[in-house]
Amino acid sequence: MKRILSVVLLVIFALTLFSGCGGSKGYEIALITDKGNIDDKSFNQGSWEGVVEFAEANKKTHKYYKPEDVSDEAYLKTIDLAVQGGAKVVVTPGFLFEVAIYEAQYKYPDVKFILLDGAPHTADYGTYKTESNVASIMYAEEESGYLAGYAAVKDGMTMLGFMGGMAVPAVQAFGYGYLQGAEDAAKELGLADGSVKVIYHYTGDFAETDVNKATAKTMYQEGVEVIFACGGSVGKSVMAAAQEAGRKVIGVDVDQRYDSETVITSATKGLRESVKQVLEAIYKTNSWDKYGGKTTYFEAKNNGVGLPTTIIGDPKGNAFDRFTKFTKADYDAVFARLVNGEVDPIRSIQVADPNGYATAEELTNGLNLKKVSVTTR
Repeated sequence: MKRILSVVLLVIFALTLFSGCGGSKGYEIALITDKGNIDDKSFNQGSWEGVVEFAEANKKTHKYYKPEDVSDEAYLKTIDLAVQGGAKVVVTPGFLFEVAIYEAQYKYPDVKFILLDGAPHTADYGTYKTESNVASIMYAEEESGYLAGYAAVKDGMTMLGFMGGMAVPAVQAFGYGYLQGAEDAAKELGLADGSVKVIYHYTGDFAETDVNKATAKTMYQEGVEVIFACGGSVGKSVMAAAQEAGRKVIGVDVDQRYDSETVITSATKGLRESVKQVLEAIYKTNSWDKYGGKTTYFEAKNNGVGLPTTIIGDPKGNAFDRFTKFTKADYDAVFARLVNGEVDPIRSIQVADPNGYATAEELTNGLNLKKVSVTTR
């Protein structure tokens, strides 16, 4: 009996070693969160939903890792952990990973990296290089922001607010598009020059804070009808202020209507879809070369940006039901103009401030604003 038991134990031990060292070890697809949480209703969550949807449909093991700190070193250390845990594909959501991925692409040449909203570069920005094992995925935020501003003014709003996080390229593009969309809608409505007022502000962070809530509250008290909350968890502060003031919010990155009744729409990026498409290129269509070693933009032409057009769990629901006048037909018409190139919003302008904060004059001149009058804070 003892001999049989010993044999059984040896078999179990051998199987344990095999499972630990074989191809089934660990988690094949990994996502590293940025400074936020996996349920941030923004970049982390949208990207993770894409990983989960693909992995579950294709029976791939998957896991997310959260760094201990917000730094290049901490991000690289967490990538190390994911690779040691079996990751063959690593998804990193956001520009904060640019330096870590620059180093990781050389450190792990056999691992494929999907860098969302960024391009690999050295810490001093002196060298940009995307190796063949990295897919740099960007989004046309200016188009998504354009749709948000256009919808707000078409719906009858003329007092708008913008609260961006840091003045990084993606947030700048959202804001610039927002102003241009408002401008074009005002032109179509025949509004007078300067009749659309916009208070334009960068919070300097991506956090839910009392200060950010107070800033939003002040905007609403001054007559702002809707604030485009373009800064991750900054949106939670804006939603709280809007709830108290009885005003409106435009969400960002993912559809945030489920977070607050104050959210009338969201300027979204196709985070989930873009992650799924690149994973399909790796695992299903053998077309990694379409993305690897280059930067690919997701835009209106490939359904990479837009306003939400469906309601989760309600196929017959109206995603535009929180507008007063703006309809799905109105949206389809302006979206088509982005697709065919009739409308091509400006993505970047010359800004003197080294931190990227544009003055009202720079915004007005750089974006050719006439109907829209901007005040910066």
